Amino acid sequence: MRQRKVKNEEERLAALSVNQVKSPEGHKGMWHKVFGNEHPIYVEIGCGKGQFALTSAKLHPELNYIGIEGQGSVILRALEKVQKGDWPNILFAHAYIREIEDIFAPGELTGLFLNFSDPWPKDRHAKRRLAHSSYLSGYKKVLKAGGTIEIKTDNDELFVFAVSELIINGFARIEETRDLHGSSLAARLVTTEYEDKFRQQGRRISYCKFFVPPASQSTLTTI
Repeated sequence: MRQRKVKNEEERLAALSVNQVKSPEGHKGMWHKVFGNEHPIYVEIGCGKGQFALTSAKLHPELNYIGIEGQGSVILRALEKVQKGDWPNILFAHAYIREIEDIFAPGELTGLFLNFSDPWPKDRHAKRRLAHSSYLSGYKKVLKAGGTIEIKTDNDELFVFAVSELIINGFARIEETRDLHGSSLAARLVTTEYEDKFRQQGRRISYCKFFVPPASQSTLTTI
């Protein structure tokens, strides 16, 4: 859902320099230097107002997180939150992901999160879904061997599509459920703003976690 542009949005975004990366493509292959450590890096594509990424960063100081969001009025809220504390292991970037390989080097990431992505329900728009093969091929290259991709959605059709695309593209399943919050899976413990809203409405959340098999990763890096 596209949000309304807020007053003085560009000026406010420009002023929030703490924890914001304004040209993410300029750090390709050097993200560990940006963070100043060698901790594993996880990326949330479409991080919204930052609840999921910020909670994850607080719970796991031994990991690095990058939240990427294309809508300025939305990521503005995430950046406003991060100004209020000390967050050495999280960064935000105002950007739309088109070619993830423009931003990250092969094997640079340990994990990716696709939380409540736009389902693009019409068949003619399938290629715009973030779980489409055209995106997954890029994710597979920037994830290290054993690296994971996790998906949450309230949309049944998108979930079926995503699982199918992951399998077709050689990702291996770790866990999957059509009712995350009726399960005992750890993924239920850290939520997004949309997730909280949908749960209050009584809607089930589907979730899956897949990984890049070592043989698949080594094949990609030798092409």
